[in-house]
Amino acid sequence: MQFAIMFDTHVDKWDLIRYAEELGYDRAYVPDSHMIWSDCYVTLGLAAVNTRRIKIGTGIAAPGTRIPPVTAHSIASINQLAPGRVFLGIGSGHTSMRVMGQNPVSIAEMREHVRVVRALLHGQEVDYEYRGKTRPITFIHRDRHFVNIDDPIPIYIAANGPRAIELAGEIGDGWITTTAQPRDARVWTEHLVAGAKKSGRAIPMNFHRSFVTSACVLRSGEKLSDDRVIDETGSQVTCVLHLIYEVWNYLGRKDEIVPPYFANVWEDYVKRVEGYPAKTRFRHIHDGHCTYLQPEERRFVTPEAIAEITISGEPDYIVSRIRAMEAEGFNEVTLLPPADYQRKVFRDFAEQVMPAFR
Repeated sequence: MQFAIMFDTHVDKWDLIRYAEELGYDRAYVPDSHMIWSDCYVTLGLAAVNTRRIKIGTGIAAPGTRIPPVTAHSIASINQLAPGRVFLGIGSGHTSMRVMGQNPVSIAEMREHVRVVRALLHGQEVDYEYRGKTRPITFIHRDRHFVNIDDPIPIYIAANGPRAIELAGEIGDGWITTTAQPRDARVWTEHLVAGAKKSGRAIPMNFHRSFVTSACVLRSGEKLSDDRVIDETGSQVTCVLHLIYEVWNYLGRKDEIVPPYFANVWEDYVKRVEGYPAKTRFRHIHDGHCTYLQPEERRFVTPEAIAEITISGEPDYIVSRIRAMEAEGFNEVTLLPPADYQRKVFRDFAEQVMPAFR
């Protein structure tokens, strides 16, 4: 089992990746969401030249905001600074698109984006359509090492829905998802395998599977309802809450979409959202996204939601949760704590949980 960090992309927080390296983490994911955070590639560049071991990459890159040649060139530039330590996480752009009032990209759009990016990263010439004109493109000036595509850059697909998970199985070198529950992982893996079969392959032995969550290492006697626990997990819980609202609203407000752990707060949350001006509601919904817990949303962070979405508990309990996901084929857990508690969460986890796996 490997361990990774993810954080709100801040150009001044590159040192958080070096800190994670010192704590023994294996990988650092830097999200690409331009309307709420700093540029992910600037942050990765600073981390690249100030670390030596930890693997670094996007978590996740957004096809809807960068054309494929730019995505390929950006991650290959980071690979020039940290050769062989770089990966590309890519997804539909849930937040990066929604905070502009747009829908995430389609499966077809993501497939095409990955097709072009992968070919370029493999040093191939690939037909690329832009503004109605298709031309064969490839990197030139390879001998001058503006970018590094000699060291392989794996592509991990971020996916939660069935079709996107199938795409990860079909074309990905890995899969990033958000469930921390083995029962979900078991069902979702069936979609992964189905996608692989579409492309005539089995899931490779080295296929990367990471689940993104948060964690609070409880001390003896602490409860999930305690303020400290809510502080350290709340932004992850409300991130899921915001996503479920978006899906619920997009699919016609079918209440069966609402999970049981949000059932008791759902009506109250919908009233809160619909109190925002309709024209800018898309911005307000994601205020604080994976950065901080909005004070007005603290009441929605219930013990039931914390237990379902995160892996919080005393060390032995957290270890058992990770082992259960490991049994379902996952080989990495990625922690995404709120901005004000990142170093503490990463340190507690490294000191009290990770030794059980070393």
